[in-house]
Amino acid sequence: QVQLVDSGGGLVQAGGSLRLSCVASGRPFSSYAMGWFRQAPGKEREFVAAISWGGTRTYYADSVKGRFTISRDNAENTVYLQMNSLKPEDTAVYYCAADARFNAYSDSGTYDYWGQGTQVTVSS
Repeated sequence: QVQLVDSGGGLVQAGGSLRLSCVASGRPFSSYAMGWFRQAPGKEREFVAAISWGGTRTYYADSVKGRFTISRDNAENTVYLQMNSLKPEDTAVYYCAADARFNAYSDSGTYDYWGQGTQVTVSS
């Protein structure tokens, strides 16, 4: 079992920045690739970013590419999502997730464990 705790969300104006954190406990953190997903009201959960076990490979949704950066610190069992140049359409609940296989990083169905989510609200 892996427990994930998301934090760092909040209210920010358009153009601002936030950094989300996700702390893992349980099985060795380095055994899991990590992803961030988000879900806006009335919409399906969508892929945001993913990072491989050692952090050498990263992937982004087109909508956030160039604005968001995913990173991880395996010594601290933490994955981060740095979000810059935020837009109102980035408003959503953001979830981190852990995946032991990393076969389809953008498919939420392949992830094994999920955080509780953290709300990000971007005002115009």
